[in-house]
Amino acid sequence: MNSNFELLDYIIFIGYALLILGVGLWVSRDKKGHEKNAEDYFLAGKSLPWWAIGASLIAANISAEQFIGMSGSGFALGLAIASYEWMAAITLIIVGKYFLPIFIEKGLYTIPEFVEKVMFTGILTDEGRRQSVRLTGGRGS
Repeated sequence: MNSNFELLDYIIFIGYALLILGVGLWVSRDKKGHEKNAEDYFLAGKSLPWWAIGASLIAANISAEQFIGMSGSGFALGLAIASYEWMAAITLIIVGKYFLPIFIEKGLYTIPEFVEKVMFTGILTDEGRRQSVRLTGGRGS
């Protein structure tokens, strides 16, 4: 098998990279004077419709595991492996219904932000603080 790139391969690769860069820059342009922040990056400025958010959740969960691992497990175990995916869907609904409003109210956009607030800003109760000290060996609380 020939693993050398030809000139056409380089042209296609560079053209594709420039196209993706151009589309990204064009989509991310903004009004003058608006400084982007974490809300703009993680929540798209709260301007996306529900179907786009749902599609991004599904797309973010698709990986080689689904294409290769789940297919192999489905072949070996049968339809029972699908229960794993049904549980993931139910979990996403619960998180979206009950936890997401709390995260948005507190201004938390990522799990590391949540951990930072819990571990370093005194949100925990006294018992929770003792547990975090015990788990982290004294670092963090």
